[in-house]
Amino acid sequence: MSAKAISEQTGKELLYKFICTTSAIQNRFKYARVTPDTDWARLLQDHPWLLSQSLVIKPDQLIKRRGKLGLVGVNLTLDGVKFWLKPRLGQEATGIVRAIRDYQGPLKEHEVTIFVRRGGPNYQEGLRVMGEVGKTTGIPIHVFGTETHMTAIVGMALGHRPIPNQPPTAAHTANFLLNASGSTSTPAPSRTASFSESRADEVAPAKKAKPAVPQGKSTTLFSRHTKTIVWGMQTRAVQGMLDFDYVCSRDEPSVAAMVYPFTGDHKQKFYWGHKEILIPVFKNMADAMRKHPEVDVLINFASLRSAYDSTLETMNYAQIRTIAIIAEGIPEALTRKLIKKADQKGVTIIGPATVGGIKPGCFKIGNTGGMLDNILASKLYRPGSVAYVSRSGGMSNELNNIISRTTDGVYEGVAIGGDRYPGSTFMDHVLRYQDTPGVKMIVVLGEIGGTEEYKICRGIKEGRITKPVVCWCIGTCATMFSSEVQFGHAGACANQASETAVAKNQALKEAGVFVPRSFDELGEIIQSVYEDLVAKGAIVPAQEVPPPTVPMDYSWARELGLIRKPASFMTSICDERGQELIYAGMPITEVFKEEMGIGGVLGLLWFQKRLPKYSCQFIEMCLMVTADHGPAVSGAHNTIICARAGKDLVSSLTSGLLTIGDRFGGALDAAAKMFSKAFDSGIIPMEFVNKMKKEGKLIMGIGHRVKSINNPDMRVQILKDYVKQHFPATPLLDYALEVEKITTSKKPNLILNVDGFIGVAFVDMLRHCGSFTREEADEYIDIGALNGIFVLGRSMGFIGHYLDQKRLKQGLYRHPWDDISYVLPEHMSM
Repeated sequence: MSAKAISEQTGKELLYKFICTTSAIQNRFKYARVTPDTDWARLLQDHPWLLSQSLVIKPDQLIKRRGKLGLVGVNLTLDGVKFWLKPRLGQEATGIVRAIRDYQGPLKEHEVTIFVRRGGPNYQEGLRVMGEVGKTTGIPIHVFGTETHMTAIVGMALGHRPIPNQPPTAAHTANFLLNASGSTSTPAPSRTASFSESRADEVAPAKKAKPAVPQGKSTTLFSRHTKTIVWGMQTRAVQGMLDFDYVCSRDEPSVAAMVYPFTGDHKQKFYWGHKEILIPVFKNMADAMRKHPEVDVLINFASLRSAYDSTLETMNYAQIRTIAIIAEGIPEALTRKLIKKADQKGVTIIGPATVGGIKPGCFKIGNTGGMLDNILASKLYRPGSVAYVSRSGGMSNELNNIISRTTDGVYEGVAIGGDRYPGSTFMDHVLRYQDTPGVKMIVVLGEIGGTEEYKICRGIKEGRITKPVVCWCIGTCATMFSSEVQFGHAGACANQASETAVAKNQALKEAGVFVPRSFDELGEIIQSVYEDLVAKGAIVPAQEVPPPTVPMDYSWARELGLIRKPASFMTSICDERGQELIYAGMPITEVFKEEMGIGGVLGLLWFQKRLPKYSCQFIEMCLMVTADHGPAVSGAHNTIICARAGKDLVSSLTSGLLTIGDRFGGALDAAAKMFSKAFDSGIIPMEFVNKMKKEGKLIMGIGHRVKSINNPDMRVQILKDYVKQHFPATPLLDYALEVEKITTSKKPNLILNVDGFIGVAFVDMLRHCGSFTREEADEYIDIGALNGIFVLGRSMGFIGHYLDQKRLKQGLYRHPWDDISYVLPEHMSM
């Protein structure tokens, strides 16, 4: 099943048309669609209520795919609508940038200063645009990237923090991906050991920690040799994992296979650096597990409806030790069953409702860490000394950024997910980090709701956790509200005083955890603890090694404007990329609204013109009269034979269409060219007939096997009456009729047949309807456009013959012998 987004107007009209209501009040809305080409006088004729009603004006956006335009005008008169539209109609809206430009007057009047902090894909380009808007409008706009803490701009805006005077940088997404040194060689493999490798002179911890890892579950979840199966056709996430593997200098891709129950077994193409590789896709989990016994991790992208069943099935395979469940919204009762089963099997679950986790230099789950430029900027291609655990996947990316800028980098990071019952807890991962020699300090980003952070307090007091822990619980603002506050995550709600972020931060601080005064200071505290460990010799920073040069995807490079490539195809008749389908510049909703019909659509798609009403009607009449001419003609005959041979509709139709040519049905173009050339050269009809006779050529469009001057073709008569009544001028048709008088005087059946009539009438229409120049009209004749009328019309008849034969259940056709004259050479005869 497929779906295409439709505009709001179209959606409402479909609802009103197909969904009835018994309500006394019908919620019918009046509307008028406006484009840059709208004729306002005609619009008022069609919609007189525009002068008497208060109006709302807004973009007709796609349902469920709305852009953040912020463009709505309310309570306007028609003149107000025109004024509102003038600077906006036909212009490309760019959200906040457009809003700043439109309201720069009030912003200046109230002396507004704007602070922008942005990260994410291609954030440098967004900051550059915002900076330019500030310069062109004169509004003070301060822009900051990932080098600035995400909440630092709040303190700047309130005057509690100085605004740094940063020189503009030429940073660009491409700087991370393209080799800036000019060398085409790939650097040596990046450092894969931790920046805090064990050394003989390493300072030992003050206390020895007690064993803490639950029986059966592994301390190390991922390594450089970890292999995974991905459940779901998440090609973008898989490609991101492979790019991460490549930049980490792994020997092999981490993704061994994919499982997708809705297709058969096949192979999916991905990139491994510069090379293309194939990864198998299996229909069921059993086959994937059997063929890839080295896999010990499952990344489950199944929806909330199937995540439980697919995870439960996976835990039946002893080789799986870690499962990441990405979906959110899984019922809590089912999640608790999964947790119980995982504890019995010794399986670690990350999630549900998570982005996953990452171990720099080794392995990453799905989309963790963001796009590749963020991976490189946060130095996630090699391990550091700091491990973290958070609930939020989005905030885990911010932790990657903070830790990379204040320490030697991340050793491992996990986002356990925002549900009330996560598959693994803060304590589970903190204890793993405690038992991991490469981890020298631990960062925890908790949040309001739950009591998991108190277990960390107990772990420190009981001596189970001895490594430095930095922690902050977000959601402290909840105490400022008089009522209960539910934050974004399902578990982010304090049901009692002890679950508030303020209470948990206080308890952590009392237990000896390094707790900042606010999230704004988190980076400073992390840096302080890290520098203290360096000073004590617990961490010995290693020399930075540049990562390998990463190939940039073509689509991304093109979006950034780094490359250009000539298009393989060009089209000027149709565009399906926008809010709705467009035929030669006309939205499909307008096509139906103005009842253009098949003839109007054909005019748009074939000629890129909006033809007059009589021209559209003439085209439709041509299609009707050429639709069929019985089963005896060659095209229908071929179609019938193919249908009776058991061929499908397309094959049978094609068989019939291939017979169309100068001898059958294809004389429209030839007749149009021949009569036009004679008429334009100025020779009289008699001279034209004699010339063709002298050259031994047939006059295309003249002659019929059955019809004659005494038995006229009613199809031609119908078309002739219409053309004479509606066409503004018919000089070529008049010329052809004079030729017909001469030819029929010689032989009654040498009439102007339907092909010839349509050919010459079409030339008159193109030349005199007012939509084409003479050059355009002649060009369409030269490129063979007119035969398309016969092909399109006769296709309807051929399809009818195909369906007729199938309906009658006719068997294989064999031509009878008595209808064949066998003429063999004399020496071969009996």
